[in-house]
Amino acid sequence: MCVACLRSRVDITVGIPKQANIHFCKQCSRYLQPPGTWIQCALESRELLTLCLKKIKASLSKVRLIDAGFVWTEPHSKRLKVKLTVQKEVMNGAILQQVFVVEYVVHSQMCDDCHRVEAKDFWKAVVQVRQKTSHKKTFFYLEQLILKHRLHQNTLRIKEIHDGLDFYYASKQHAQKMVDFLHCTVPARSKSSQRLISHDIHSNVYNYKSTFSVEIVPICKDNVVCLSPKLAQSLGNMSQICVCIRVTSTIHLIDPNTLQIADIDGNTYWRHPFNSLFHPKQLEEFIVMDISRVQERKPSAGAGMRSNKHTLAEAWVKKTSEMNTDHQYFCRTHLGHLLNPGDLVLGFDLANCNLNDEFANKMNPRDVPDVVLIKKSYDRSKRQHRRNWKLKELERDREGMDTDDERQYQDFLEDLEEDEAIRKNVNIYKSTHIPVESDTDDDDAPRISLAEMLEDLHISQDATESSWRSEFLSGKLLM
Repeated sequence: MCVACLRSRVDITVGIPKQANIHFCKQCSRYLQPPGTWIQCALESRELLTLCLKKIKASLSKVRLIDAGFVWTEPHSKRLKVKLTVQKEVMNGAILQQVFVVEYVVHSQMCDDCHRVEAKDFWKAVVQVRQKTSHKKTFFYLEQLILKHRLHQNTLRIKEIHDGLDFYYASKQHAQKMVDFLHCTVPARSKSSQRLISHDIHSNVYNYKSTFSVEIVPICKDNVVCLSPKLAQSLGNMSQICVCIRVTSTIHLIDPNTLQIADIDGNTYWRHPFNSLFHPKQLEEFIVMDISRVQERKPSAGAGMRSNKHTLAEAWVKKTSEMNTDHQYFCRTHLGHLLNPGDLVLGFDLANCNLNDEFANKMNPRDVPDVVLIKKSYDRSKRQHRRNWKLKELERDREGMDTDDERQYQDFLEDLEEDEAIRKNVNIYKSTHIPVESDTDDDDAPRISLAEMLEDLHISQDATESSWRSEFLSGKLLM
């Protein structure tokens, strides 16, 4: 029999299915590899081709597979076509080669992991972040760090409660990664526990739910603290009354009397704990009557480092609520580079308050200052109106945001404008609602320059073709 007759009468693809089914999960863009494995495959990739060939592997055992490749189909057609070239020996040792196409119909099926995520209540590990303080500045800063490093992508749910956040995860490894990140970014300590949910005695498989409790130090920016005598001595004989100027991976303190600075990490804090002397709502407004810069003295033996960003000054201030009196307060301050006579400044009044602190009550009254100035006061409404930038927020379940939370958030935004060191760790975006003004705008209040802002990404209709191509290559248009 000639070759032409062989081709017309013999079909070596008999028994090989020309159509098959393949299952695809829309939520996670994974394909089902029987019996129960879900794998990530891009369109027209080697991994997807291997998965398709395994579907007809049994029927291909009678022929020899020479070549295989994809035939292009519309990404939204839910069809995959594979072109196969096979050979088989027929009568009298003749080898016949044939080319045919197998069509795979893509069916949508939700994988087990996505089923648990959609159930909302499923989780295997939770990270409970807590800070026993009345102000949320540290949490606002922590939120921006999480967004910048994309630590929120593996969370099933984020729940906001009164004194912290709860992060829910589908695996213990993701939760442990978040705990390690928190230890690197804020001074904190953590504890872990686990609870047995189920146990299979036949396969000896245990199912646990893990809980990680992370406690952040109860100190925020602009807090006035009183150190223990032992800790103050170990930090270079600095004064016990200090001001917290920043909280990052350590607590940054400054002595307003000498400009001496110190950094306290989490381990040191938990060995020698101290608390804030005042609530943020106890801040009072003072007006600077007179101020004079103090010449730096030679530091004593054993003294720590001094701040080069601050200027030591002696000031006479008066409360704005006592303008009808002649009573003034004398104090030393680290804000000499910012203050001038007539400026408004926020501070704490230690002379007319009852300090409920074990270390402050044991101090010599002569060593306790009458007033501790914290920061220069600006017109808040004007700053909000001129603010031409914004921050992104985590999507989370809120219990309700009251007016005090909004005030604290505005305080955090003002801190970003005033502190360049904190801004380096935060992604700041240009606001689309407020026109961007010039950096040379005449205003005393600190502002963020345009060079520090990022463009917020918005996909427009002009980018339809490029976005379609990226989605095609990633396999997302098969949903």
